[in-house]
Amino acid sequence: MASNGPWIEHFPGNFVWSNAVLVTKGMAPYGAVALGEIDEVCERLKQRQSEPDAWRQEWCALASRLEKVADRAAAEGHQFTAGNYYLRAGMYYFTGERFVLPGEQKQEIGRKSLQCQHAGLERRYPNLERVEVPYENTTLPALFMKAPGVSGRAPTVVVFNGMDNCKEMSVLFAGLEFAARGWHTLAIDGPGQGESLRLRDLHARHDYEVPGKAAYEYVAARPEVDPKKVVIMGYSFGGYYAARIAAFEHRYVAGVAFAALHWDLAAWQIEIKRRHETDPKTTAQSTFHFRWVMGADTMDAAIEKAKQFSLAGVAEKITRPFLIVHAQDDKVVPVASAHKLFEAVGSKRKTLKILTAGDGGTYHAQADNRQVGVDYIADWISDNI
Repeated sequence: MASNGPWIEHFPGNFVWSNAVLVTKGMAPYGAVALGEIDEVCERLKQRQSEPDAWRQEWCALASRLEKVADRAAAEGHQFTAGNYYLRAGMYYFTGERFVLPGEQKQEIGRKSLQCQHAGLERRYPNLERVEVPYENTTLPALFMKAPGVSGRAPTVVVFNGMDNCKEMSVLFAGLEFAARGWHTLAIDGPGQGESLRLRDLHARHDYEVPGKAAYEYVAARPEVDPKKVVIMGYSFGGYYAARIAAFEHRYVAGVAFAALHWDLAAWQIEIKRRHETDPKTTAQSTFHFRWVMGADTMDAAIEKAKQFSLAGVAEKITRPFLIVHAQDDKVVPVASAHKLFEAVGSKRKTLKILTAGDGGTYHAQADNRQVGVDYIADWISDNI
């Protein structure tokens, strides 16, 4: 797959929009979006790239239209059809919310996204359960997908998202494949992610072993789960979280970083800040997103917090089998970070898989072809637990 072709660079010269569209397109194999609908929106957006509110308007208009179709189908008793439309509406609301500044409007779009996604998921996947994971003095929202037809205790994968994603995405692109292999999945929005950030104001923390421990103890207590075969996985920014959790919570039998994170997160964000000041279209990250995730009032404060997000002196504490999957041509997190993480991991059973265009996926966290990465991960888990 060409790393600069129209599939990846939908808006030439506009990395921030192209990246967001690719993340959305990547959900097409799982029925969460439709390529024709995406193309319809993007053709209009090509003419509106200079309009600050065009992105929200176009994606949310499509979402609203599909939500109304879903409502009619549900009222007529056509629940499977309603589920399909709700699922797509929810994903488009999620995409439309992406560049809206934090505030009431952003929160309302986020709420509608979750409402529609859940209305779709519960109609299409009866093996899916919405759950709350006890965490400090509150709970973390999660989705537990059971592997159909499995009796007794089975392996389970806990999946934490990246900075731009949500559990409603990972339960599909990862959970469906894991379920087909006889494993359960807990897709969870940790602090700074998805519903936890949007509706509960829980911001990111560097010591992710705390929510990682909470997730482990929740699944280990479930009667369907084999507590000795629980794997921790994180993708994109979650590659840092998975490594951090694996280093300190040794009850996980193995760990997976589906893309490594920048080794020096603060230096990366300093460079992102510089780009925002010169040409915001040259980065995949919006001008406010990182500080919102970090719960910081300014970018400088967010960068200061980012200094704590380091695996130096941490990765060496990973003793269980650990996998890193990364794209050779990753333009979000350079492949050098994956090599550096691999060298630092202390486990004797560690694997680094660098995927190339010849493998069928060349983008960050395989957003251009998730199945390639997820298949490799699932095979590795099968071989290592």
